[in-house]
Amino acid sequence: MHILLATDAQWILNEVVAVLGTPSTSFTVVSDGRDVSDAVKTHTPDLAILDLQSGSMGAMAVAMNLRLDHSSGNAPMVPVLMLLDRVADVHLARRSGADGWIIKPLDALRLRRAVTMVLDGDVYQEGLPTNADVLTNQ
Repeated sequence: MHILLATDAQWILNEVVAVLGTPSTSFTVVSDGRDVSDAVKTHTPDLAILDLQSGSMGAMAVAMNLRLDHSSGNAPMVPVLMLLDRVADVHLARRSGADGWIIKPLDALRLRRAVTMVLDGDVYQEGLPTNADVLTNQ
């Protein structure tokens, strides 16, 4: 598996590699979101993990660019998992076309689950009310 990670935070790089790193996993790491499109065209990843803030171009703009590149035939479809700073950022992830998002702080179980679900073609979402939340608030 090949993962593209866009982050300028060393702690995020360390955590993602510690959780997802295996002998069969390779990483391309970019510290500026502007470099993601070129990285995808150079070596298509199985998954792009985008930190909400990465250099001068954040995850929302990057995800939208990836979707536009794909729809125009200029790039392959790449699943996107977004790393959000807070629950209030969920609307950004939803609008960007991300396949999933996880709200920091990261932990190994949630990160693995999110990656597995997104790679399986499912959606992983945090910060949205569940059916149980809706029922108890009536």
